[in-house]
Amino acid sequence: MSGPNSSYDPVQVASLSEENVEAMVAEALRAFSEATTVAELKQARITHTGDRSPLALANREIGALPPEAKREVGKRMGQARGRVNQALKERETEISAAELERRLAEEKVDVTLPTELVTQGAVHPVPAVMDLMSDIFVAMGWEIAEGPELEAEWLNFDALNFIPDHPARTMQDTLFIDPPEHNLLLRTHTSPVQARSLLTRELPVYVVCPGRVYRADEYDATHLPVFNQIEGLAVDKGITFGNLRGTLEHFARELFGQDMVLRWRPSYFPFTEPSAEVDLLCFNCHGTSVGDPDNPCRMCKSEGWIEWGGCGVVNPRVLEACGVDSSVYSGFAFGMGVDRTLMFRNNLSDLRDTVQGDVRFSRSLVGGAR
Repeated sequence: MSGPNSSYDPVQVASLSEENVEAMVAEALRAFSEATTVAELKQARITHTGDRSPLALANREIGALPPEAKREVGKRMGQARGRVNQALKERETEISAAELERRLAEEKVDVTLPTELVTQGAVHPVPAVMDLMSDIFVAMGWEIAEGPELEAEWLNFDALNFIPDHPARTMQDTLFIDPPEHNLLLRTHTSPVQARSLLTRELPVYVVCPGRVYRADEYDATHLPVFNQIEGLAVDKGITFGNLRGTLEHFARELFGQDMVLRWRPSYFPFTEPSAEVDLLCFNCHGTSVGDPDNPCRMCKSEGWIEWGGCGVVNPRVLEACGVDSSVYSGFAFGMGVDRTLMFRNNLSDLRDTVQGDVRFSRSLVGGAR
């Protein structure tokens, strides 16, 4: 920095002249305008506004001026540096906006491009109804029990009091697995899960057993070789047929509506005694088609009732086979087809629709709801 100068001579401070200051400002403005990126503008800012910039170095020379010249030159330098800073600020705004616009253009997604819409699927009505039936029992405090579909013959038949020459054991009804000496089969009902529950759980037992079952049956509008069942078992002290009736009436009314009426008919099953068949009042005609040839009902065949499932008090032999003292404990069991229940609730005419895999069928039933 120059020392004090009492005899002011403009030649000695030529860098502070108006022409030189204007040249410095013009050079800074040119550098700013030529910068096209943030990085280039940063370098121009350091060159023309930093501590070693021409304007900064010239500004230091003001101290060498006599007092009468400092005011005029100081004002000139202040205005020059202000113009440079303002130009820098404006150029920063312009470059930032341009870079943002460029990024937006590069990253733009054309939402108007044509695309192939993928059709959404739907919950199949059969498992949807099965879940609904299971939820009703879970709400009553029951548990869900499951078992293998490849089952031991003893659990499928012997433990349930099927005699050795019972017709259900033959190849006409049962699908046995080779080799025969292994005594394995595809379960014909979910009752083996009940036997497994008695063998593995602590008493009392309240379980509901949903699942797939297999039989050597016809494939037609009312029969499937592979279908779904849900069975229930309650074993406790003091269980009676009245408990069974109250449970199934509550189950039916939760499933079909509070106005549902049930009919009980005596029947026979090896694993229950006494046994009964449970019928539902026809959803379609409500019994009005009985004896009226002019008003036939296709659903109940003008009988007024629809067969739903079987039930009864657990046979003491079944309890003993599973290690339960029948003199202390008693129980009831029931079972019905899930697929047929879906037919009743939705007035379906052909069970084969449930296995065709047509998503339109699933959507039309809205997950199995009526």
